[in-house]
Amino acid sequence: MEILYILVPLSVIMAILLLAGLWWAVHKGQFEDVEDEGKRILEHDD
Repeated sequence: MEILYILVPLSVIMAILLLAGLWWAVHKGQFEDVEDEGKRILEHDD
C-alpha cells in the first residue's frame, strides 16, 4: 500500500511531462504539414 504514495505522484508528473511535450510540439509546428512529409519520403531527389 505504501508504494501508492510513490506511484501516484510519479504518474501525475509523467502525465504532465507528456502533455507539456505535446503542447511544445504543436506550438513549434511539428504537425503543420503531415501529408507532404509522407509524400516527400517517397520522392526521389535524382
